[in-house]
Amino acid sequence: MQKQKDKLMFDIQENLKKLPEKPGVYIHKDQLGQVIYVGKAVSLRRRVRQYFQSQKNMAPKVKAMVSHIAEFEYITTDSEMEALILECNLIKRYRPPYNILLRDDKTYPYIKVTLQEDFPRLVKTRRVLNDGAKYFGPYSDVGAVNEMIDLLNSVYTLKRCSARSFPQNFRPCLNYHIEQCKGICTGLVDRAEYRKSVEEVMNFLKGRTDDLIKNLEKKMYEASEALDFERAAMYRDKINDARTISEGQKIDLGSAGDMDIILTAKGANVFHIILFYVRGSKLSGRDSFQMEAEEGDSRAELISSFMKQYYTEEMLIPKEIAVEYEPDDLELLQEWLSSMRGSGVHVYLPQRGEKRALMDMARRDVLEMMKVLDEKAQAREERINAVASEMNRLFGKQRELVYSRAAKEAVQTGELRASADTEDRDGRCSWRIESYDISNIGNVDAVGGMVVFENGKPQRRDYRKFRIRTVEGQDDYSSMQEVIYRRFRRAEEGDPGFNRRPDVIFVDGGLGHVHAVSEVLEAMNEHVIVAGMVKDDRHRTRGLIVDGREIDLKENPVMFRYVTTIQDEVHRFAIGYHHDLRNKSMSKSVLDDAPGIGPKRKAALLREFGSIDRIREADQEALARVDGMNMKAAEDLLFYLKKMKKDAERRDGTGED
Repeated sequence: MQKQKDKLMFDIQENLKKLPEKPGVYIHKDQLGQVIYVGKAVSLRRRVRQYFQSQKNMAPKVKAMVSHIAEFEYITTDSEMEALILECNLIKRYRPPYNILLRDDKTYPYIKVTLQEDFPRLVKTRRVLNDGAKYFGPYSDVGAVNEMIDLLNSVYTLKRCSARSFPQNFRPCLNYHIEQCKGICTGLVDRAEYRKSVEEVMNFLKGRTDDLIKNLEKKMYEASEALDFERAAMYRDKINDARTISEGQKIDLGSAGDMDIILTAKGANVFHIILFYVRGSKLSGRDSFQMEAEEGDSRAELISSFMKQYYTEEMLIPKEIAVEYEPDDLELLQEWLSSMRGSGVHVYLPQRGEKRALMDMARRDVLEMMKVLDEKAQAREERINAVASEMNRLFGKQRELVYSRAAKEAVQTGELRASADTEDRDGRCSWRIESYDISNIGNVDAVGGMVVFENGKPQRRDYRKFRIRTVEGQDDYSSMQEVIYRRFRRAEEGDPGFNRRPDVIFVDGGLGHVHAVSEVLEAMNEHVIVAGMVKDDRHRTRGLIVDGREIDLKENPVMFRYVTTIQDEVHRFAIGYHHDLRNKSMSKSVLDDAPGIGPKRKAALLREFGSIDRIREADQEALARVDGMNMKAAEDLLFYLKKMKKDAERRDGTGED
């Protein structure tokens, strides 16, 4: 691939002449360098030039976009298919405001089958990775996901732990003794037989429930014939659980097989994509997705944009996808989906027969559900508007001063340091908040957490973690200053993960934290409003410290709930990172840094003695007899362990200086 970019003054007309007659992806940017649109083209030259020709027949949305284009980039590809894949990836990465976007207000859970492991497990996850596992979902009901995992683990006694290898004489855990795991750690489980159980599990997740229920019924009858009525009753309950979990699959659709049905719907203020799942000729579920689109966008464009952002390589892609409107790039979409699935995928508009009847049935259901969706969307919109209104009231004048000061400096320095584009696509005043907290318990592994909220909603893809490097001990002010400095330093260096600057910074703390952050921002010539989130004696949100004064939030329920949400989220995020680091450091053995002790010797020593204390108490001859050890290695190990113990006693004040 070839990538073109001009960092200096960008001459659009001159760069249009350089466009190649090749397929690829073009990226439009505004004067701040923000990506505002990503598109693909069979011919970059012909497609990109169209934006800068006569606007007579141009749609209003496209006219608005073109008025904001200050520069463009392009990436050439070897084929239109490669351009489509790149377009999908860039849209997901940049989420440009003039593309039709799939809103991800919530992250749906998946069930992950870890097929990359010799003995796969079932795991609930909200992240789909290219790691060799099989993902089923997404599911809109988290409770149903937990129930499915519990049921399948119980019926097939699958492995629960994450360990992949076990030393000799490893003691099985409680799950094995209560018959909730086959005991992979014993080394007695046949891998092929276990994989057969995993195949049955995946069939159930694909919507084929008959095999599981037949298996349970067989076990129930066997237990009953053996007069083990307690076990028979247990299997009866599991059969009922399986039927309850799959009750959404009662509608038999004849020979429909596996397919997705994609419909569009226009609510009072927003567009929706409604997705119906058909698995094993049974209707197994339905989900709705909000789309960031405008009146001029066609329904076919909505469906095409949704498919490019929704389907991934790790997802269960059915062999048939019925759509309400045929996308213009239908053949290309089919080719792309087929390549991800590994076999043919047919995308089509049903015209007659049972597939058309199925589409009509789904359409009738959508008309009913739109009433509920509109109510939810209206309530969400009211919350967002209420938050925006309060933010304007509390910080509006300050923001005007900040941006006017930044604009004045921009004229003097010739560069833009803050964005004055404060309106979102709906014309509503947009507020981007970054919130920071420090977690430091016992002077160990101090960390900082940064969370981002925009228009009243968390933007989890923008969350960042910082491990404190320059501060010793529990010094929250200095730690906060380090985090803020590193965050804005990364922005100055052009790191795309930090290029969007906030309108307001909320720090978890009072006046001292606000002063500490403001000092760093002033030194770096960054213009951002800073507010401190203070708590009462019961450690609950009390108010905001702004410009040296406290704003009491008890009489402002909208901001009280919003600030409390932000404060709880940044605290959860920071302390969660801190716990992760502590758990990693605690799981590290003192043997990891011992000279001459590698993984094999470490495992052999622990297997023989059972603990570090017993290894330390052993003599040189006993250590040398362990598999892989010798007298020299044993001598070096004893010397190292004694030195480590003496150093620890000195630090604790129990040893000599």
